[in-house]
Amino acid sequence: GATAVVAIVREASPLVTSLLVAGAAGSAICADIGSRKIREEIDAMEVLGINPLHRLVVPRMLACAFVALFLNGLVSVVGLIGGYTFNVLLQDGTPGAYLASFNAIAQLPDLLQAEFKAFVFGITAGLVASYKGLNAKGGPKGVGDAVNQTVVITFMLLFLENFLISSLYFQFVPQKGM
Repeated sequence: GATAVVAIVREASPLVTSLLVAGAAGSAICADIGSRKIREEIDAMEVLGINPLHRLVVPRMLACAFVALFLNGLVSVVGLIGGYTFNVLLQDGTPGAYLASFNAIAQLPDLLQAEFKAFVFGITAGLVASYKGLNAKGGPKGVGDAVNQTVVITFMLLFLENFLISSLYFQFVPQKGM
């Protein structure tokens, strides 16, 4: 149980959540803003005195961040239920032992770090998608290329951010021993 909590809550859940948000929401945001760009709606907004960053980018970025934050909690719960089911039903483990070992090496800062990661990953996904959408060129093919680039760049940035946040976390939060 303890290793399941650490593996799922601290590492797997934020990554799965961020990949979902980056793949689904990021590509949709980039496609929407990119199609607005090639139809010159962004230019029309600027002519009318409306800042597209305030009107289009900020709400989408915050939405990605908060959706990732809440989705991370759901993914964690589902992962822990799956680990419990696997351990108790398939491996004939005892439910009490699984639940009792939850806090053997896991701690509350692990959950807080996972939520922080998910929030930062959501912001990254929203920013990259918006940037690539605002800079789409070349008609519908350019929008498709921007969407593909959004997903690839976001995935690479998410793995880099995951490494950096985890490294900092391990430097400042002492780990429990078994």
